[in-house]
Amino acid sequence: MSDTASLLEQTIAAARADQRTVTDEGVPLRTVPEGVSFRESRRHVDDRGAVTEMFDTRWNWHPDPVEFVYVFTIRPGVVKGWGLHQRHEDRYFLLRGEVELVLYDVRPESATSGQVSKIILSADQPRLVNIPRNVWHADHNIGDTEAMVVNFPTIQYDHAAPDKLRLPLDTDLIPYSFGAAKGW
Repeated sequence: MSDTASLLEQTIAAARADQRTVTDEGVPLRTVPEGVSFRESRRHVDDRGAVTEMFDTRWNWHPDPVEFVYVFTIRPGVVKGWGLHQRHEDRYFLLRGEVELVLYDVRPESATSGQVSKIILSADQPRLVNIPRNVWHADHNIGDTEAMVVNFPTIQYDHAAPDKLRLPLDTDLIPYSFGAAKGW
């Protein structure tokens, strides 16, 4: 019995208690970088299929108009990032899969400067998410199917001079690790 008690004491001494993640009312305690915003969407399902509204100017969700729209995919377990835009904001809508969106705020004037945030996007909870200018971000497919994301950036893509800066996934400049995940 003493070996069992000893093992119990050893494992409890080495364990780390879960940190509180929500208030008593269920509101998340984690913060996201200043300027990140969400717009929940609804899925309307009937016996024929489903309709999900992705963007409507009447929502007044974002001050910039829709200028350009594209879709990108991410294979299971793969990370796309680190990327940063200096002239535009990304506005994501996940169509399929599950993505861990990791943000690193490096804007000196931001109240959340120096903060790393993780946001889980899921097709089961459709919503728009806005990623401000000068916030490093990476998209990690944490699901088991190819993820599909629609982006409504605030400006058109400039093929001659893309508004995209990159850092390697394992950079020491961003305090976050994707472990053994592959990507760039």
